[in-house]
Order: sequence, then structure tokens, then C-alpha cells
Amino acid sequence: MSLTEVAALFPSHWFQEMPGTVAQQLLALGQHRRLKAGEYLYRTGEMAEGFYRVERGRLRLGAEFALREYTIAYIGPGDWWGEVPLLDGLPHASDAQAVSDCELLLVPKRKLEDLLEQQPVLYKHFARRLAFAMRLSVSYYGDLAALPLPARLAKRLLELAAQYGEPDGEGVRIGLRLPQQLLADMMATSRQSVSKELKAWETQGWIAMKYSTMILRQPDALRRLLRSGA
Repeated sequence: MSLTEVAALFPSHWFQEMPGTVAQQLLALGQHRRLKAGEYLYRTGEMAEGFYRVERGRLRLGAEFALREYTIAYIGPGDWWGEVPLLDGLPHASDAQAVSDCELLLVPKRKLEDLLEQQPVLYKHFARRLAFAMRLSVSYYGDLAALPLPARLAKRLLELAAQYGEPDGEGVRIGLRLPQQLLADMMATSRQSVSKELKAWETQGWIAMKYSTMILRQPDALRRLLRSGA
């Protein structure tokens, strides 16, 4: 299984592999929270209030560098996040903003710390999460250094399709708004460069673009491009 496929499965596998009684204890500590589309859960520099799970909807994690906003990740139903500032005691290094109406489960910081003392086996699962995040970071920077833009863009679209893909009469529709500037920020390149690649792929029939919606008509073509490293 590729790292892309593992990335799509890991959020649910992390929780499923936890001992059943511990998982139930973690869920029982949760408090429900609702956000409207566009509302921020927290901003960069704020102290962490707890560990989160998305029950419904999607959020965007982003940060500003050199006066420019970058998207770090999207998180959706079943995803847990927020452990880093809980474990290192430092403020959030990113913003979390709802891209649709959301329902969340919040495990408050103090309650999670108490559970970790009662169930130290949880530390192993958090260590696995952090190790996996580090692996993804190394993969991302490796791609940035070694892969040309077409291969990086193909890989990112395949990852998003694996996580948020929805069957469509034309192929696989990515269930997120993906303006070209947002894709450019993810690729650390210009919108013009991304637009050039997308238009070429659309002409070849690999993808379809409808406003800010992306449909992968021929995902195998993108996989072949990625394997070739072109």
C-alpha cells in the first residue's frame, strides 16, 4: 500500500486500533461543539483547549507565512487532531476554520491528561500519530525537492480524491472547493503554473473543472504520470 493510500486510512485506523475500553473512555470525555461555515475554531498563537474529532463537516488547517496564507490540510468526519500543542505545551501553529457547518467532539485538555495517567497505553498511540505526521512531512519536502510540479500536483489530487472522493457520472469528484490559488499554495508555486497544468490535463480528458470543483475523469493517467516522475 502506498503512502498516499495509508494517509487516507490512517485517521480511522488510529482510533480503531486503540483498545476498546480506552477508545470508549476517550469518547465519553468528549463535549460537542458546533461551528458555522467560515467560523474559526482557533487561531495561530492561541493555547490549546483540547483534542478534537470531526463528527460532521470539514475544516481547513492553514497558516500564514511571509504575508501569504497556506493550506496545510483538510480534515473531515472521523479525523482526530490537535495533540501537538497538548503534548508540547506550546500555542497552536495553525488556524482551524470550518469550510462547512461542522459538529465536533472536544476532549478537554485536563480530562485527556487525566486519561493518559490512567491509561498510559495511550501514549503509544499518540507516538504513532506523531511519527506518521513526521513521515508525511518528510514525504512532502522530499516531493518538493525531487518531483517536478506536474507529478506533485497529480499526487496531491490523488490524495484528496482518496480522502474526499465521491462517485460521479464523469469520474471521481473531490468533495472540496479547490480554487486554483488554493492548489498553488499547497504546491508552493504560482497560480499561473497550476492553471497551465490543469488546463492541459482537462484538454487530454484526465480531469474536469467546474468552477472550484475538481473531477478526476482518468485517475489512472495521473497515477502513471506520478510513477514516471515527469
